[in-house]
Amino acid sequence: MKSPEWIGWASSFVLLATIARQVYTQWKTKSDVGVSRWLFVGQLTASTGFTIYSLLLRNWVYVFSNVALLATAVVGELIYLRNKRRAVIPERESARDASRAGVPPAPPRRWR
Repeated sequence: MKSPEWIGWASSFVLLATIARQVYTQWKTKSDVGVSRWLFVGQLTASTGFTIYSLLLRNWVYVFSNVALLATAVVGELIYLRNKRRAVIPERESARDASRAGVPPAPPRRWR
């Protein structure tokens, strides 16, 4: 392995560790607060394009990095959707309970 490749591999692992930590924190806290869905949509789009580009160049450091980033984007989006769904369920239950008590329902949450 050539010495410049080590820089690429090290940089890829730092980036992957950073994004993986964000996805793990989101999974662990079961919260979508402060996380934009567009982060994962943009990451999916960019990682797909960069993976194709890296394959065409036969640059295996970046093929690996971009495939791994694509996987974290998919996992992150799935966790985001799960957390979003879990946040809506308590709102529906509290709205149902409030309507039984004669309290007007709260306005719906807006998409971020």
